[in-house]
Amino acid sequence: MESQTEPQLLEKPAFKRVHIVVNPAAGQDRPFLQIINKAFQDAGIDWDLFITKGAGDGTRFAREAVAAGADVVVAYGGDGTVGEVANGLIGTNVPLAIFPGGTANVMSVELGIPADIAQAVTLVCGSGALRSVDMAEANGRLFMLRTTIGFTAQATAGADRDDKARYGNLAYVVSALRELPHAQSSRYTLLLDGQEVQTEGAICIVANSGNLGLPGLNLNSVMNVSDGLLDVIVIRSVDLGALLAVAASAIGVAQPFQHWQVREATIVADPPQVVECDGEVIDPTPFRAKVLPQAIRVVVPAPPPAATTPAPSG
Repeated sequence: MESQTEPQLLEKPAFKRVHIVVNPAAGQDRPFLQIINKAFQDAGIDWDLFITKGAGDGTRFAREAVAAGADVVVAYGGDGTVGEVANGLIGTNVPLAIFPGGTANVMSVELGIPADIAQAVTLVCGSGALRSVDMAEANGRLFMLRTTIGFTAQATAGADRDDKARYGNLAYVVSALRELPHAQSSRYTLLLDGQEVQTEGAICIVANSGNLGLPGLNLNSVMNVSDGLLDVIVIRSVDLGALLAVAASAIGVAQPFQHWQVREATIVADPPQVVECDGEVIDPTPFRAKVLPQAIRVVVPAPPPAATTPAPSG
């Protein structure tokens, strides 16, 4: 049986009709239309462009693209744009392609998609592969990356838009340092695949992806966006030492938090905490999350050719 986590090679030519959903407010300011136009013309690909103006446009455009017969829908922007477009494609056979263009491009890093737009375009032009990726649902809201509760959610909510445009991911670090003196712990009641766990913490993470936005930097090496599981993590306290310990864990030095892998999780916090879902603040705790295995196909780099063992001589 073929591994669900391995890319499935596309037949060439990969796609003939491409719809691109662009977030004009994405964090990176760089020309891309000329690059896309030339690459698609050379590949014989017909393409259309759709510009988002507000929340929900990405999902609507993706659904319209499916109805119009698009072979693939591209999200050009950050993780928020990617998540919206993915929401519109779930339950269809139309794959998602990602052209990284936002402040944070965590899912593209998770999947090994090049940050360079010209290289990312080649994946759609026939050099890529398809990978089945899990999604998840939290209180009826679909997400691709993670839902965070407590301190990190508060820091995300406090990140200034101008800072994000100017500093990229560093804007979240600035916001986190600003919120650090106000960090509070809660008593968590976790229902994990039907089993109740009581614990305390300042941060609870329900993650589909463990990537932190840099190649090879993950919360935990066992976390996999295609494994059909959610990863529930509780970090007990938040101070500079705890944050450094989490950073050490991400590079394989330590594991300073509790970690469970489940298919469903219900989180209750006393007192209630702020909840952030893929960068957007939603209703506070409690909330329930469940994994949606292999929910969407994404265009990713093709794996390197398998090494062949020379036949024995004689």
